[in-house]
Amino acid sequence: MIHLKRKNILACMIILSLFASCAAINRLNIFSHKEEVELGRQAAREVDRSVRLYRDPVVRAYIDSLGQALVRASGLSEFRYYFKVVDAPEINAFALPGGYIYVNLGLIKAAETESELAGVIGHEIGHVEERHGAKQVTKLIGVSALVEFIHGEGDPSLNRKIAGYFAGLGGNMVALKYGRAAERESDKFAIQCLLNAGVHPDGLARFFETLLKLHKSQPSGVKVWFSTHPPTQSRIDFVRSEIAKLPSTVGLKKTSAQFKQIRDRVLRRR
Repeated sequence: MIHLKRKNILACMIILSLFASCAAINRLNIFSHKEEVELGRQAAREVDRSVRLYRDPVVRAYIDSLGQALVRASGLSEFRYYFKVVDAPEINAFALPGGYIYVNLGLIKAAETESELAGVIGHEIGHVEERHGAKQVTKLIGVSALVEFIHGEGDPSLNRKIAGYFAGLGGNMVALKYGRAAERESDKFAIQCLLNAGVHPDGLARFFETLLKLHKSQPSGVKVWFSTHPPTQSRIDFVRSEIAKLPSTVGLKKTSAQFKQIRDRVLRRR
């Protein structure tokens, strides 16, 4: 189970948060690296029980290989990453604290190039690296619950409640909705991550454009994505403006033969 940090550290954080702005409170994270990994492990165990994981070893190996390559390219991670494929038609992907990332089959089918798929995965890695999940849990726990724990009066089942919060993610991704600032942080992370990996970051913007089109023609298929990662035109413009700041994107990879093989394999599945 997750162990809280030393009481004096928590006390200082809570006192500060009581007088902080809403933006500052949204950035608060009470979990240490070790605690965050344990939080993610417990949450992943619950999520694995609530979704149907895709068992095709070829597809799973490809997604893991692509994800791990992006993690290495970031050069930042303190986490060990686990990439899983969910057997679901909805276009979606989500990340749990500590390095657990889930990619729906619907997302693989919707991506037209490897750079688009990589852009989404890079974005989810950004959520992990920026500790957005742990910050979200901190926000949900609330200051009052933290004060109770400092005084030894908290509910001992809080860890189970936190894990239970993630257990419903398979059917209710709205719970993972982050604010605009967090989404921009993850978008910026993805752009730099793709650049370091030799993948064209424009794939992220192109995928958002694809989602906007699908939202008009097939709204039910992208309902979950829009509820958690709204790809607005302003967001697309932001991504493109960040890409424009890069020194050069000449020669960066947009797709690969392996991606095409994997996507065809998934599309043929009945």
